[in-house]
Amino acid sequence: MPDIRPTVGSSALVLNATYEPLCVVSVRRATILVLTSKAECVSDGDGILHSAHHTLPVPSVVRLTRYVKVPYRTHVGLSRRAIFARDGGRCAYCRGSAETIDHVFPRSRGGLHAWENVVAACAKCNHSKGDKTPAELGWRLHAAPAAPRGVAWRVLGHRTPDPRWADWLDLPKPVGAEAA
Repeated sequence: MPDIRPTVGSSALVLNATYEPLCVVSVRRATILVLTSKAECVSDGDGILHSAHHTLPVPSVVRLTRYVKVPYRTHVGLSRRAIFARDGGRCAYCRGSAETIDHVFPRSRGGLHAWENVVAACAKCNHSKGDKTPAELGWRLHAAPAAPRGVAWRVLGHRTPDPRWADWLDLPKPVGAEAA
């Protein structure tokens, strides 16, 4: 068995046999899938795994050899971390650095705990707003809150994707990648 220790990029993207993104697994799990011929390595990561008899590049993207039918959830789970990721860590009111979450229409007045009603906020704006609505204060949101969509959110959630996964997750190319 190869020596599988966590590396810098210690996760791998798993694709279905049709190259559809399924999930993210540890490098250890991806390597076991490749060694048992349940998957093939599509893209190598950084480093090499060694065993007594084999040398194997660390997998970054693996594709299953058989098609797997997966019933997907139609929504992305709502969490504090996911809200910060969706809003880019910025306050929805002043665009400063966000530290808390805020319900646009306060829960004390019947507001729901849903993607469309929750935003990231700085402590100052959240404290100033209290249990009022932005309209009552004359404030406006820089962007209307909505549930995240797309393959990347369904597969990754709030995790930061490896740039090598961009081709399979329809992510924007990194700046400067066009010149390469």
